[in-house]
Parts: sequence; structure tokens; C-alpha cells
Amino acid sequence: MDNPAVDDELWAEFHRVVNMTSRELEDWLRTRDAGPETEPLPDEAGPPTGHQVLGVLRKRRSDVDDRDADVMRKVVDRVLSERRDDLEPTAGEAHWRHRLMSIGHDPLKPA
Repeated sequence: MDNPAVDDELWAEFHRVVNMTSRELEDWLRTRDAGPETEPLPDEAGPPTGHQVLGVLRKRRSDVDDRDADVMRKVVDRVLSERRDDLEPTAGEAHWRHRLMSIGHDPLKPA
């Protein structure tokens, strides 16, 4: 049964631009927020959108709801607005890469 919240195009495009596995993203979110003074609880590390992406990556397509679909569209639009369409590995400033990695896209990872 198809999920009306997510069509084939959105599902494929999301999984093309989110090139980090759920494990890689989870590890990155924890690492990103780790600091000498304080470290948040592991489940709270990283930005809210990163956690939403992580939630989508852990779901089967049939379990994705309208809120997840909105997150998927937002992430696809954001990554494509900051990257070339071919998503070839591209070096850039560290803060740019880290910002994209926080939503599941590593610009240095081969397509």
C-alpha cells in the first residue's frame, strides 16, 4: 500500500540528498554538541531538524506521516539550494559542511 503523504519522487529525492545513515547522523549530532563545559543528553543533541531527519530515516515508508513529509521536503529544498544538483563531493568551509551534516547531508561523501 502506498503512503499518500510521500510520493515516489519525494521518497527517492530525500534518500538521495540525505546521504548519511541514521547511525552516522546520530553520531554526528552527538559529536557536534559535545563540548568541554556541557554535553546534552544523547537524545537531545543537535538541532530539531536533525532529529526529525533521524526519525524519518528510522521509519518504513508506510509509517511516514504528513509531518515527516514536510520535513523531507524542507531538507531536500535546503540541500539542493546549497548544493549543485549532481551532489558531487564538494569541499567548502567547515561550518557549511557541518550545518548540512546536521540535517543528514555530508557534502564530501560521494553520491
